Amino acid sequence: MNNGPLTEARAALSPAARIQGMLDVEAALAESLAAEGLIPSSCVPAIRDAARADLYDAATIEILAARAGNPAIPLIEMLTARVAAADPGAARYVHWGATSQDILDTGLVLQLRAAVPAIQADLLRAAAGAIKLAREYADTAQAGRTWLQHATPITFGLKAAGWADALSRSRTRLAQAFDQAMVLQFGGAAGTLAALGGRGIAVANALGTRLDLRVPDLPWHAERDRLAELASALGIAAGTLGKIGRDLALLSQTEINEAHEAPAQGRGGSSSMPQKRNPVAASIALAAAVRAPGLVSTMLTAMPQEHERGLGGWQAEWETLPELVRLVAGSAASMAEALDSLVVRPEAMAANLAITGGLTNAEAVSIALAGHVGVRRAHEIVANACRAAGSKSRPLADVLKEDAAAMAHLTPAEVDALLVPDRYLGMARTFIERVLTRFDNPAGGDA
Repeated sequence: MNNGPLTEARAALSPAARIQGMLDVEAALAESLAAEGLIPSSCVPAIRDAARADLYDAATIEILAARAGNPAIPLIEMLTARVAAADPGAARYVHWGATSQDILDTGLVLQLRAAVPAIQADLLRAAAGAIKLAREYADTAQAGRTWLQHATPITFGLKAAGWADALSRSRTRLAQAFDQAMVLQFGGAAGTLAALGGRGIAVANALGTRLDLRVPDLPWHAERDRLAELASALGIAAGTLGKIGRDLALLSQTEINEAHEAPAQGRGGSSSMPQKRNPVAASIALAAAVRAPGLVSTMLTAMPQEHERGLGGWQAEWETLPELVRLVAGSAASMAEALDSLVVRPEAMAANLAITGGLTNAEAVSIALAGHVGVRRAHEIVANACRAAGSKSRPLADVLKEDAAAMAHLTPAEVDALLVPDRYLGMARTFIERVLTRFDNPAGGDA
C-alpha cells in the first residue's frame, strides 16, 4: 500500500509538528519585527536557533497548557528561557506584539498546509482508480439497485464513473476551502496590533511573506468561517469516500460477490474464521464517514464566538480539526488503494442479473407497450406479469408470451429482445464518456 501521503498527513499533525508550527511563527515574527526596525536584528539568531521542536517536551507542554489555558503560553515561556540562556538581551523580544492565539492559529494553518495536500493527492489517486474501472467496465452490465433491490440494468463502468465524479467534486471543493484557510493570523491582544504602533500592517505583511501565507484584511480571532468551511469540505469528502466504501462492502458480500478488495497477506482476515476476506478499506472509509459529521458539527457549533476572542469555542477547535484531517486522510488513502487494485467479477454481475428471470428489464417492456396502450395500462399489464413470474418462479418472457394483453401488441421475438439487459442501458455510455473526457482534459480546473 502506498502510504506516502497518509504518512505525510499524520506527521504534519503530530505533537512535534504542532510545536514546530508555533515555533516557526515565533521565529518568523522576530525576523519580521527586526526587518521593520522594531527589535534589534542581533536578537534574531538566538530566537531562531531556539525555535526547534526537538528542544522541547510535548508532554510537558500539554500538562502545563491545562493550567495556562493554551499550549502557546508554556511554549513561549520555555522558548524565552532557552533564548535567555544563549542571549539574555534577545529574550526580551520573544513574542513581541503578538498574542497566543496568533501563534496557535497560524501554527495550525502551517500544519494544515502540510497535511491537507496529502488528502488531495489521495482523492486524485482514488478518482484515477475509479476512472480506470469506468473505462474497463464501461459496457459490463450489472443490476442497478434501488432500495437494495434490483432495479433496471446499469454498467459497472457507470457506477465507477459516479464514484470518480463525486471524488472530483470533493477534491475541488476541498482545494477551494483549503485555499481560503491559508491566511495569516496576527492581531495582537484584541485584534488591533496596538503594541506595534503604526507598524502593525508592515510587520503583518513581512510575517505573511516569511511564512508564505496571505495576509487578510484584518485578524480573524473570532471569525472562524474559514476553518469551518475547510471542516465542512473535509466532512463532505468523508461522506463521499464512505459512500464508495458502502458500495464496495455491499458488492463484496458473499451472496453478491461482484467486486472485492484485492487480497493481501495479513489483510482482511479473521482471528477465528480462516475463510474470511473482510473489506478493510471499506470499513475505514465507513468509520470515518460515521465520525466526521460529529467533528464537523463541533467546528460549526464553535463558530459563534464571543466578541474579539472566543471562550470555549476556540478551544474546542484545537483537537477537532486535526482529528478530522487525520480521519479523512486515512479514508482517502484506503479508498485510493482499494479502487486502484479492485478485483471485479463480471461473471458474477451477469449471474446476478439473471436471477430474477428478466424482471430487471420490466420497464423496457412497459415502455414498449405504452406506445400502444398508454403508460398506465402498460404498467398494469407488466406489473401483473411480474407478480405472476415472481410467485411461480418463472422467466418473465414466458409469462409475457402467455399474456394476451401483452401479445396483442408485441411479438415473442420483441419480448425476448426487450429483456436483454445489454440492450437497455440508456445513456450509460454517454454519461461515462462525459466523466472520462473531463478527467482527461480538465479545462483549466481540477479533474
